[in-house]
Amino acid sequence: MAHETERRLIAEFETMINTADEALAEKLIAADAIFYAPTEPEPLRGPKGYLSIVFMMRASFSDIQWRLADCVIEPNKIAACWDCTGTHDGDFMGSPATGKTFKVRCMNFYELRNNQFISDIGNPDIFGILMQTGMLHP
Repeated sequence: MAHETERRLIAEFETMINTADEALAEKLIAADAIFYAPTEPEPLRGPKGYLSIVFMMRASFSDIQWRLADCVIEPNKIAACWDCTGTHDGDFMGSPATGKTFKVRCMNFYELRNNQFISDIGNPDIFGILMQTGMLHP
């Protein structure tokens, strides 16, 4: 199967983001990796930086889950489309919990080196989350 390594890595990555497994993050994410998140002005670095976003999202949406909907794989690169669901049961970006649920699509572009993620440029649908949970009104 073409790109078997990348397929295995994105499957393990899905497990890591859904469980916040620190050991798996250390295995999958290079120490010098950089990640861009819309909630942060500067890129995050390494496994701890990546997990900080996962933990921040879990604090706001304790049942948050990402499911791989589609991906395009090239050697050492993955473009992924995620279905993301959750319930707003904690403070998010200054907004108190509403108890409402959301389901959005997120797009991420990953770069790999030596079977580890070294870059993630993500485009989560923050606007959709804000609208569906009632944090933003039309």
